[in-house]
Amino acid sequence: MNTNQDNQQQDQNRAPLVQVRQYRPRLAFYHANDKGTGCAMTLELHPAHDSTEGCIMATMANQKTVGNKRSPNPTYSTFNWDESICVKLDFSDLSQMLQVFRGENESLGSGGKGLFHMAARHSTSIRLRHTVTPYSGYSLEMYRTKKDGASASAHILLTASEAYGLAAAIEGSLGVICFGMPMVIPHDTSAYRREAREARNASAA
Repeated sequence: MNTNQDNQQQDQNRAPLVQVRQYRPRLAFYHANDKGTGCAMTLELHPAHDSTEGCIMATMANQKTVGNKRSPNPTYSTFNWDESICVKLDFSDLSQMLQVFRGENESLGSGGKGLFHMAARHSTSIRLRHTVTPYSGYSLEMYRTKKDGASASAHILLTASEAYGLAAAIEGSLGVICFGMPMVIPHDTSAYRREAREARNASAA
């Protein structure tokens, strides 16, 4: 009997115990209200790789429907992701946002005018500021204007605790945004070990 063939057949018949799946985690904020004027925001971390800089992709979607959790058949609010506003936040953008969250600046951009991103088909303005009245928190707004004149906007108010957690997440992500995911690179240490051995032999002589 061929033991190797039997082992190969058993390996083929044995179902894999773990299925590895790749996915990109998202940090999400869902702020719906009874007026239907709420907003949701998701953030995805994209590490740097090869010659591509890392970033965080921020997407904001306005509330689409109002839910009703008190009815016999509860429904949940939905958001208009089909017409959402998505923007790429790079190292410079995120660093300036951290300054607002940390209290070093009251608002984003020079004179509180926000940050501007230009693309082939549209331009986007990003505004972040610390608010006290009528609600305490951090107001994040996005305004998009297309070349044909059409415009859209989205606004979310983050609580102080949400802003604290988001700032910590952004700060923790800057390393992979700049330098990517750490990789183990094989390297030859034979020259170093030879020199160390020769030095020990010389000192013992």
